Amino acid sequence: MTVKLNDKAFDHARTLIKDGRYVADERDAWSEHQPTAEQENRFIEEHGFAEYARWYLGLDPDAPEDTKGRYKFPYGDFEKVHRCGLLAAESRAGQRKYTDVELAVAHLHGMIEALA
Repeated sequence: MTVKLNDKAFDHARTLIKDGRYVADERDAWSEHQPTAEQENRFIEEHGFAEYARWYLGLDPDAPEDTKGRYKFPYGDFEKVHRCGLLAAESRAGQRKYTDVELAVAHLHGMIEALA
């Protein structure tokens, strides 16, 4: 599996951060702030997979479209970008050597640090 940067999600996250729609939370808060499977399913039902995809910085092109398994590295709660989500994504992308995702997440993290 090779995960690639989801450019639409990256652009969406940048826009949200520029608009002040982010939470500068602590690193360890992601387990509490990350959407549950139930929240993900409800979001998909209400908004569809195209909108769901904008909240995931990684894309697995080998996974079937319109499945949750296609999207990796969540960064927010479907309303705001979370610093803790970015930190988790940055760490995991680095561990798996997904350099384009790791660099994009580092950029977003830097944007929040500069504003916070």
